[in-house]
Amino acid sequence: MKIAIIPSLGVLLLLASVHVAPAQQPSAAERAVALKAQLAASQAILKQYEWIETTVVSVKGDEKSRQMHRCYHGADGKVAKIPLTTPPPEEKKRGLRGRIIEAKKEEMTEYMKDAVALVKLYVPPDQARIQAAKDAGRISISPQPGQRARLTFAGFVKAGDSLAVDLDLAANRPLQATVSTFMDSDKEPVTLDVRFGMLDSNASYASSTTLEAKGKDLKVTVENSGYKRQ
Repeated sequence: MKIAIIPSLGVLLLLASVHVAPAQQPSAAERAVALKAQLAASQAILKQYEWIETTVVSVKGDEKSRQMHRCYHGADGKVAKIPLTTPPPEEKKRGLRGRIIEAKKEEMTEYMKDAVALVKLYVPPDQARIQAAKDAGRISISPQPGQRARLTFAGFVKAGDSLAVDLDLAANRPLQATVSTFMDSDKEPVTLDVRFGMLDSNASYASSTTLEAKGKDLKVTVENSGYKRQ
């Protein structure tokens, strides 16, 4: 005959009060360190590849230029670019009106160059700037739907700007980034939207970057595609 053992009320209360503490999630600083390592590994792998960079500049919704370059890393580690497109010849207008148009065109051309240069400051996120933000405590983290988290770096390049990177928590790789910054002053706000892709080698890269300067009705899109080993 089996005897049922009934635990005392005190034991039941003790068992009910016991719970498993949830695993502690990595802090913002720890996520930043892991992101920095992932970016470093990706950059090392990408040096074995070449790809096509397409840059499209639009003003007031009208496409003004489209340039394509074959890109690869040279022996010095820097990205070398070989033009694949030739810009069409420009038709210059004469007279005072022509000079005014040319002056405005030169001003916009210079602004576009500065905008493209601004993109390079944020994409891909510079590892030294990530470290600087971590050391200064300028990082916050917030959970996002679907096993994602957002790392936000304040003052990433300039005082008053911000870089927010959405991470895949499983692989700690970047999925998307948004930047709020400005050109020469905070009266010229600029936003960046960056989408990341991943190669078969597990290297992350910026597949598309869109810059918008609404004050100038300017939009610059940079797409990287056609990756293949050199």
